[in-house]
Amino acid sequence: MRRILNSTKLNRASALAVAASAMMIIASADGSGAAAQALEPVATQEPTLPTVSEPVIQQLPGADGADVAPAASLADLVAEQPQPAELSRELNCLAAAIYHEAKGETLNGQLAVGRVIVARSKSGRFPDSYCGVVFQPSQFSFVRGNSLPGGARNARQWKNAVAVAQIAHEGTWRSPVEGALFFHAAYVSPGWRLTRMARVDNHVFYR
Repeated sequence: MRRILNSTKLNRASALAVAASAMMIIASADGSGAAAQALEPVATQEPTLPTVSEPVIQQLPGADGADVAPAASLADLVAEQPQPAELSRELNCLAAAIYHEAKGETLNGQLAVGRVIVARSKSGRFPDSYCGVVFQPSQFSFVRGNSLPGGARNARQWKNAVAVAQIAHEGTWRSPVEGALFFHAAYVSPGWRLTRMARVDNHVFYR
């Protein structure tokens, strides 16, 4: 009888031990799963960046408020200028000065001449109009009295002069000698006591 009881106790103890082991295994499995989940890398979404395949050109405001891309070069800007059927008197004076002073020079040389006339008209030291600056006595050798030279003009060179005059007037491209108020041909030496800025093509510029 005692043996049966002991055997029953042993069976119960074994059953309890087996049940306890099973619970430990289940608990251990849940713990491992939580830990594994915690350690699992979380996918994060990277911010999407624009793909740039070509250089971006900064947009600049145009005269009418619209955005326009700046020209890549002075030559491009000259090519973009409209050719008016008729020029205002002021623009005609400016274009004529550029033409007669620098028509055979580079576009930079022509712009430098044009910007001198614009700068003079705004300086307060010279007449306040382009025609006033051009017709001021003893300033420009191509002027004859109160009139501009007549005769035929080279069509391509005049077209460039008109375009450069518009650019000089609007200030849409900086002259290589921005701020200059005086210039003379490079083959003369007038001995001016002025601040020399630079030589551009066949002219020397001062302020």
